[in-house]
Amino acid sequence: MARHLITSALPYINGIKHLGNMVGSMLPADVYARFLRQTGREALYICATDEHGTPAELAAKEAGLPVDTFCAQQHDAQKAIYDGFGLSFDYFGRSSSPENREITQHFARRLQENGFIEERSIRQVYSLADGRFLPDRYIVGTCPHCGYDKARGDQCENCTRVLDPTDLIDARSAISGSSDLEVRETKHLFLLQSKLQGEVEAWIEEHGKDWPVLASSIARKWLTEGLNDRAITRDLDWGVPVPADTWPELAAEGKVFYVWFDAPVEYIGATKEWAQADPENRDWKSWWYEAEDVRYTQFMAKDNVPFHTVMFPATELGTREPWKKVDYVKAFNWLTYYGGKFSTSQKRGIFTDAALEVLPADYWRYFLIANAPESDDSSFTWEHFAATVNKDLADTLGNFVNRVLSFSRKRFGDEVPAGLEEGEAEAQLGHQIAELLAEYERHMEELQFRKAAQALRALWSAGNSYLETKAPWLEIKTNPEGAALTLRTAMNLIHLYAIVSEPFIPASAAAMHSAFQLEGDNATWVTQDEARSLTFVPAGTAFTVPPVLFAKITEDDLAAYRERFGGGENAV
Repeated sequence: MARHLITSALPYINGIKHLGNMVGSMLPADVYARFLRQTGREALYICATDEHGTPAELAAKEAGLPVDTFCAQQHDAQKAIYDGFGLSFDYFGRSSSPENREITQHFARRLQENGFIEERSIRQVYSLADGRFLPDRYIVGTCPHCGYDKARGDQCENCTRVLDPTDLIDARSAISGSSDLEVRETKHLFLLQSKLQGEVEAWIEEHGKDWPVLASSIARKWLTEGLNDRAITRDLDWGVPVPADTWPELAAEGKVFYVWFDAPVEYIGATKEWAQADPENRDWKSWWYEAEDVRYTQFMAKDNVPFHTVMFPATELGTREPWKKVDYVKAFNWLTYYGGKFSTSQKRGIFTDAALEVLPADYWRYFLIANAPESDDSSFTWEHFAATVNKDLADTLGNFVNRVLSFSRKRFGDEVPAGLEEGEAEAQLGHQIAELLAEYERHMEELQFRKAAQALRALWSAGNSYLETKAPWLEIKTNPEGAALTLRTAMNLIHLYAIVSEPFIPASAAAMHSAFQLEGDNATWVTQDEARSLTFVPAGTAFTVPPVLFAKITEDDLAAYRERFGGGENAV
């Protein structure tokens, strides 16, 4: 049986992430990891904060903090939010770790030995006031296309046009604000991707056949356009330093590796960080080196696809070492806010910290996965969110749990009633539940999250249909033993829901599970036979009625949310 390695794109360090970041990588990875563990597979879910690069230095400067202090604080802040969302990372590391520095430098040395790194002279903007070369993002000015006066040297955020620093009008240093700039010659390391194009094409041809169209089409588009040699060093104070034993001159100048060179290596680095916590029982290298028994699945939004399907595989291939490469890339489109982009820099949309202030994590987890932007972009609106929560979570699942347990306790006491033996209605229900469970499992195995959510919702709906048909509140008047059977069957459905819903709504699943004082209840999944028989919770089992699982979102709530976060009128 294969071991499963799971990674989600590293969240960048410069601020709290929005819901689009959550649904585009970390949350679906968590749902999948939870499902694999529940169904008996060995799964390792690795993530980390991406801490190097120009934006980290600029964000630290804006916060008035040393960059290492800023990154440490932001790592802890992000980790607390992900804990709040119930993300079950096996390890959440940092790309600034010693482990990542060591492995990144190893990769660079191997690429150099194999002829895939070349030192080249380029012309770059130098700030006399700052006494340093400026990366493109350290240069700001007025965009020549739209007139935006805070455009960066690599791109104008206002009109999205790609720029060169020399395109900017009134260019100035983002550090000092000085416009005393000149162009000088400097040296950088280039990864010779052009020499690796054929190998990358062959690898994608072999391994990318089963990837979603979104991932495979982006990868092939980049290959069709041709892989260009890419500068992999920058003039920054913060990053993985170029090793002095290989490039003494560049190391003396303080060059560091480009963030997109070292960030994917952190998947390996974080796995080593994870192993360091228990080195006697954890072997990090077996997950990454000569790891033929590992199936590696990556989760990311579509803008990260080129780096993970082309650039990082090229780096791994160029080392001429047997590093594990991705087997399956699950890519997502955008989640929009009323049709407009979420924006970290412009603070547009709902951010994960604010989301948890408004409602518990399970409300967000379920909505986001049920509406995951898999085949196309999905739009978040408060109206759609409220309708989904109220219909699926409050009415279909929460109300079922509450009325079954409350009615049974009122009429039969605090133990599961015995009643009649299962009849035709229960046999039909069991058959239906087994079929829906198989459908749910199939969609989860195939990483079709919206379809899995539909199957899960259908499982909940089947219980409601059974309850409405049997109507134990009427049945008890003429056939108390029949009503007891209905309630016992419904309680078995609640137990089943607690298990199979756990990947989507772990906190609510735990509340459902704990309602039953069932000795030796260590089941992590439900077999087809158990689903058909619905006899896991026997008569006589003590139970309690949990608090209301999901409160409905009212019109007053919606008005308050729109006032706080805005609606369609400012999501442009």
